[in-house]
Amino acid sequence: MRFEENKSLQEFNTFGIDCRARYFISVTTLQELKEALSSTIHTKHFILGGGSNMLLTKDIDALVIHVNLKGINVISENDHSICLEVMAGENWHELVLYCVTNGYGGIENLSLIPGNVGTAPIQNIGAYGVELKDVFVSCRAIHVQDHDEREFSNEDCNFTYRNSIFKSSVKGQFVITHVRLKLTKSNHKKSVSYGAIQQELVKKNIENPSIGDISDVVIAIRKSKLPDPKELGNSGSFFKNPVVSRNTFIEFQEQWPDAPYYEISPSEVKIPAGWLIEQAGFKGSRFGDAGVHKNQALVLVNYGNATGTQLWELALTIQGKVKEMFDITIEPEVNVV
Repeated sequence: MRFEENKSLQEFNTFGIDCRARYFISVTTLQELKEALSSTIHTKHFILGGGSNMLLTKDIDALVIHVNLKGINVISENDHSICLEVMAGENWHELVLYCVTNGYGGIENLSLIPGNVGTAPIQNIGAYGVELKDVFVSCRAIHVQDHDEREFSNEDCNFTYRNSIFKSSVKGQFVITHVRLKLTKSNHKKSVSYGAIQQELVKKNIENPSIGDISDVVIAIRKSKLPDPKELGNSGSFFKNPVVSRNTFIEFQEQWPDAPYYEISPSEVKIPAGWLIEQAGFKGSRFGDAGVHKNQALVLVNYGNATGTQLWELALTIQGKVKEMFDITIEPEVNVV
């Protein structure tokens, strides 16, 4: 195994922040991963996936292990469904396109979400009415200390909105290596209730969309709102949409009657964080090379030479202003390192 020293992580994070790893290795097999975890080259390990849900604010004084495991295998299938086991290093969007091409339904609404498969369960990725938990069967992971392999079922993961046990009770304890998904081959359950999807389907005169149509529409919507990280550094949605109690929402709506919202349950309501940030006056704003995207206020961007610290300071400023205006706390969706 070849370890690199003082490795720039600029190409390994979608913000394009030029922080450095004290030591770095990219692993392509389970054996290499276990050997890297056993290495004594440094006392600390830092697990790196697609780098799409991360804001680096400093150099990483650790052995950075880039999980680059690849492969897609069929575990079981019948006329109506298929179970796929996907390795952690596979690109998420490429997996979605693979499934759509092969007629496997269930994740088409999650098109163009950046990042890799192994990190998808950590925050229960979701978009346009669909979440990973809806198709997730299980995942396999390696414990970073004893290197034992363990399987986590859907129930084990305790999925909630942009959250799982991998962000809470077992945070930092496991490296996800495989993810199993159950997808449909017929009678697809299509989720097209979101207004943006409906509008795009009407524009295209599509009344009975295929899963491919839904994927195309979602891609078009996301491209119209979200910058390509290869062209403008970003990490997608920086903040989670806040979920508030019914009583809190009633008070909020009295003051802001035109605010958009989504019913989560009889007792909870989700308010779009992008709308809150836009009302606070940050959409399209720029502070040096750190800014808020002109088309989507949820997205913080690096115009070239912003540091992670500058982007984080901007995030805190936005968070403070939203709290001041609406008495609502918006929390980061990205991991700040």
